[in-house]
Amino acid sequence: MARLGFFVLVFSFALYGAGVAASASTSNSSTTDYIVASCKATRYPAVCVECLSGYASLIRQNEQHLAQTALSVSLSRAQSAAAFVAKMTQVRGIKPREREAVKDCTENMGDSVDRLSRSVKEFGQMGRAVGQDFMWHMSNVQTWISASLTDQNTCLDGFAGSVMDGNIKAAIRRRVINVAKVTSNALALVNRFAARHRAAAAASTEKP
Repeated sequence: MARLGFFVLVFSFALYGAGVAASASTSNSSTTDYIVASCKATRYPAVCVECLSGYASLIRQNEQHLAQTALSVSLSRAQSAAAFVAKMTQVRGIKPREREAVKDCTENMGDSVDRLSRSVKEFGQMGRAVGQDFMWHMSNVQTWISASLTDQNTCLDGFAGSVMDGNIKAAIRRRVINVAKVTSNALALVNRFAARHRAAAAASTEKP
């Protein structure tokens, strides 16, 4: 009888574990669907989904978490690209014109990383801010993301024209263009979060 009770207990734990796993799987699946739907509001939806789908457990169908995660991913990719660009000045056989473009791009990407870092920190300080406090924090975040995107595009402008064609240009453009797409998407999701937050706040003040 004791043995039967033991097997019943083990079976119960097995069922419970399976239920928890199924619940987590369903939750992540729902969040992934939420991410896919949200990314349709961005300019590069496929890139958006690729960047964010791995963070479903952090996002949890929360628009603020979605925007914050997108912004953090943008910073991470910008840091990686900036480090890569900085190393390009050491490439053997680099031409003087290429070296100057790489130096300028290194500065641009450094500025981009700095501004994204500020925006991530500012977004994190937002918390449950409302009213003018929310507007102030959000305005700073949006301004810095936009400026960061400008820095990235300025880097790319330095390699414009066929005279700059070559392996260095191709390698840098591939990475910086990806960062620019990710940053553009992050800005779109931040803007959407801000707009919906304002709309919800306005609706709540209109209620009797």
